[in-house]
Amino acid sequence: MQRARFAFGPFVLDPDAGTLVRNDDPVAVSHRGLKLLAALAGRSGEILGKAELMDAAWPGTSVEEGNLTVQIAQLRKLLGPTADGGEWISTVPRVGYRFMGAVEQIDEAKRKPLPLPDKPSIAVLPFVNASNDPEQGSFADGLTEDLITDLSRLPGLFVIARNSSFAYKGRAMDVRTIAAALGVRYLLEGSARRAGGRVRINAQLVDAMSGDHVWAERFDRSLEDIFAVQDEVTGKIVEALLGRLRAPPPRNRPQNLEAYDLCVRARRLMDDSPQAAREAHLMLTRAVSLDPGYAEAYRWLAMNHWMGWVHSGGPAEPARKVALGLARKAVALDPGDAGCRWVLAYLLAYNSSFAEADAEFARAIELDPNEADTWAALSDIAVLAGRVEEGLEHIRKAFRLNPFPASWYYLTLGQAQYAAGEYQAAVETLRRDETYRTSSRRFLAAGLGQLGRFDEARAEAELFLVGNPDFTIRHWVATEPFRDAATLDHFVDGFRRAGLPE
Repeated sequence: MQRARFAFGPFVLDPDAGTLVRNDDPVAVSHRGLKLLAALAGRSGEILGKAELMDAAWPGTSVEEGNLTVQIAQLRKLLGPTADGGEWISTVPRVGYRFMGAVEQIDEAKRKPLPLPDKPSIAVLPFVNASNDPEQGSFADGLTEDLITDLSRLPGLFVIARNSSFAYKGRAMDVRTIAAALGVRYLLEGSARRAGGRVRINAQLVDAMSGDHVWAERFDRSLEDIFAVQDEVTGKIVEALLGRLRAPPPRNRPQNLEAYDLCVRARRLMDDSPQAAREAHLMLTRAVSLDPGYAEAYRWLAMNHWMGWVHSGGPAEPARKVALGLARKAVALDPGDAGCRWVLAYLLAYNSSFAEADAEFARAIELDPNEADTWAALSDIAVLAGRVEEGLEHIRKAFRLNPFPASWYYLTLGQAQYAAGEYQAAVETLRRDETYRTSSRRFLAAGLGQLGRFDEARAEAELFLVGNPDFTIRHWVATEPFRDAATLDHFVDGFRRAGLPE
């Protein structure tokens, strides 16, 4: 049976893959929202009753009608207006909703395959927690993340980033569907069970084009050997895909498993709410006290200081110094880790140590060309240096490596689009659910100001100031790593048009 996708306007919806793209760029949409959109687009022009839609999004569950109203409102905001200024989804009072756009159904035979990279490409799917203890889920997640990091350090491989792999956590889907959505040929999947001081790992490497298993093995070891097992799995995969290669320098591994667990839990909270950031701070502080030689914990603690205080309007100078010191400590402990290098590079740029920052970014890319976060962070720095086209190229590369990224990727993309004068594109990017309501609102307000939509711009500026009451244009300029006067003036002009305080 051929599965269908739905094309409407600039969008393509693939219900089976669980993806929505706009002009080939991924759009973050909730699971419920995707179900509702599939039901509506699949029967375009028909009136679907509220009960039918709630059953589509919440099958077998009794929910209040208000939940449907919220999801429909979020979909409308995400999709924006149609080409003629209308709505994609119209309300039929007291009955339900109707999808108004022209929809083309694209079956599998017509699907244009996503071009594969010119080298072996792989995504590591989240390992399943095979224990009876849900608390061990973070252990399985940590194993997955570490394998992604280990594989991405090989320049002969193209490796999808963590965020995008974890978009498929807990979802039973055909390997071909996942591989097509991520644009890779190979998938690594498996399970992990941790109990009684032992760990059992099952892993298999699948060729998604043929469905064949390239390699599969089971490991039953002492928990103390977990990192040796990770190295062994990585070696087996590399040998299967690339032949025998010289392994990269060994990574800095934690000596304390409790510190490792704390770091795994904390890094999942880095892009969440300020409250979650404070929770992550406590976890990471505990991790470095338990294992003072654990580089990754210092790296994330550096970013935690940076995001938790500087971007929330806290004391800039003390936070900068603490964060930079922690980042230097991380690199000193593990000079071969690209993640530690890009964090240091980013903080150096914000300290106006540009030559050193550029060198650290170059070293990070040399160590791991698959580290999507490096490219995204470098985009931010390049744009503020006036190298706007270069910045756009970097963030696009980051999205290819990480098609379903963290919210800050969209902030960075919107900032680059604004700097390039692509104001409408920037507004669309910055109004996406995954980044809206964050500090990206200042760039959204600036973009609306440049488009002459002053009422909207001022409304967004006011909303931004609710969460950032101490923001001033003068302080922002003084703390951003600008190297180009024209780019600086461009941003300041947009902020002034939006009515942000001087």
